Amino acid sequence: MKDPLAPRPSQARVGSLRGGRPHVGPPEAGAVVEGEDFARVDWWGAELDAVTFTRCRFDDASLEELVTRRCVFDDCVLTGVRLSGSRHSGTAFLSCRFDRATLIDVTWEGCKLTGSQFPGAHLRPMTSTDCDWSYVNLRAADLSGLDLSGQRLREADLTDADLRECDLTGADLDRARLQGTRLRGTDLRGASMDEVNWLSFELTGVRLDLVQAVQVARAHGALVAD
Repeated sequence: MKDPLAPRPSQARVGSLRGGRPHVGPPEAGAVVEGEDFARVDWWGAELDAVTFTRCRFDDASLEELVTRRCVFDDCVLTGVRLSGSRHSGTAFLSCRFDRATLIDVTWEGCKLTGSQFPGAHLRPMTSTDCDWSYVNLRAADLSGLDLSGQRLREADLTDADLRECDLTGADLDRARLQGTRLRGTDLRGASMDEVNWLSFELTGVRLDLVQAVQVARAHGALVAD
């Protein structure tokens, strides 16, 4: 007879994976997983639906062509993870670390990446649509040539990042840190840039709208008449 006290599938734990076990398969839809070590797992082409991972590790995991829908990765470590060609829809990566991650040809649709860090990560090419990148650390990241129009990058740290030839039209860059950011050829028209330090980066070749041009002039001490 089936044990009535057995955990339901959505509550079942994946098991203790200390040290990483590459043969462990992905959790089923709706699972809630906390504090597990998925180091070096091979989930190539797997599909994850509504799975929640909290404080889990994915060091050097093979997640190429992974598909996630409405998943949550909260405070997870994805150091050295390989996510090339993966697709994410409505998934949240909250305060995660993507140190040295390979994120080539990743598609993000309606995702939240707030507070995540990407030191040494390979991020291009990628497709990002209607995503929230607020509070992320993208210091020195190569984002050149990407279409980031309409994206939310509020208070993002873009210090020394390469944003040359990017489309940032209509993006939210309020209070973003742009010290030393390379922006030649970037289109900033329509982007919200409240409290941005216009003196901290080079504007040669940057496309601005009239509102931004006035902000730049005032930052340089000009008296702009209405």
